[in-house]
Amino acid sequence: MEPRIGQRYTIRLCSGELRCWRFEGADARELGWWRDVDTGLSFSEASLMYAWQIEGEAGADGATAGAHRG
Repeated sequence: MEPRIGQRYTIRLCSGELRCWRFEGADARELGWWRDVDTGLSFSEASLMYAWQIEGEAGADGATAGAHRG
């Protein structure tokens, strides 16, 4: 799945925890930047120190819409 700028996604961390992140786009090095909807913190994919995967797009309330397992 190619994330879309401004879209919120339900993210499953390696611990099994689900988070809601908004995709902020890629920088000049083509690294994806994300914002955690709950904490407001932004980070690049290169700075993440744990495994994660996109479960699906999240609605305005953070609920997964059309989640997939892949």
